[in-house]
Amino acid sequence: MLLSDMKMFRVIKSDLAVLEDELLAASESPVPLITEVGAHLVRSGGKRLRPALFLLAARANGAANFDRGKAMPLAVAIEMIHMASLVHDDVIDRAGTRRGALTANAKWGNRVAILSGDYLFAQAFSLTVGRGYDEGVGLRLAELVSGLTVGEIMQDVSLYSAENTMPEYFQRIEKKTANFLALCCEIGGMVSGLDAGAAKGLYSYGHSIGMAFQMTDDLLDITGDAVKLGKPAGNDIRQGVVTLPVIRALKSSDSRDELRSIVTNGSMTDDMLSRALEIVRSSDGVQFTRKFVDEYLEKAKKSLPENIAGDVRATFIKAADYIGKRDF
Repeated sequence: MLLSDMKMFRVIKSDLAVLEDELLAASESPVPLITEVGAHLVRSGGKRLRPALFLLAARANGAANFDRGKAMPLAVAIEMIHMASLVHDDVIDRAGTRRGALTANAKWGNRVAILSGDYLFAQAFSLTVGRGYDEGVGLRLAELVSGLTVGEIMQDVSLYSAENTMPEYFQRIEKKTANFLALCCEIGGMVSGLDAGAAKGLYSYGHSIGMAFQMTDDLLDITGDAVKLGKPAGNDIRQGVVTLPVIRALKSSDSRDELRSIVTNGSMTDDMLSRALEIVRSSDGVQFTRKFVDEYLEKAKKSLPENIAGDVRATFIKAADYIGKRDF
């Protein structure tokens, strides 16, 4: 579901509608195949959480100070960076579907998918050139892509390992998700003209909901409905990604040894996966992870600056609540 379809995001509803058109335009190329791939990726959906947070932050200094012409290219660039990273992730994971639609690699093959992701990255950065943004904006976007890459490498070297620790897990999801959402909020605050202290508060908000968002994702992989998720349940375990609920179950479950033998097996069968999910669900791993989600969401709300626009602040709070309750 797009966030523009949700009443709580009515403050930026019109912005998100414009975003969809701009994403399609930015994905176009003189080469028809590239345009076809880009259109497929845009129309496959996604929540648009990252540009939504950016656009909210860009309105944080009040509607009178919001400049859509200045903000929209960055919103598009942010989502295109996210789209490109997912395309590359799907190739690495050999994923066949995402959000219920065929992945680019399943539809056109790995070579086209990888190069299309590269094209999206390049297009994203081109949107930020010559528009008068603070030089710190470009630097932060570069740091963002660098961090995403580091997070993926950290995840790759820890696949099918039962030795993942909680600090390693938190560092990994910070690189892969939390820093992205934090930068969306901070850059939006910068574009809106907020002072450095308020922009820093938005960064902290974004970081906290990013941590909660990824942990919720990891919980849904254990407890969620495959139809709603748009991907198979237990996909992380099958791919060898050991998340916090599993890390906890490996310590607390009476069946920890059996779970260890499954999550470290690169040739996992469907029956083995089902058993692993059963063990994690019957342990305290889900409740343990949920506690961290709630703590991060509370921290996010407390980080919000007092001096931002009231309707924007209220929407940020609702966004945190949505992340805690979402089931897809």
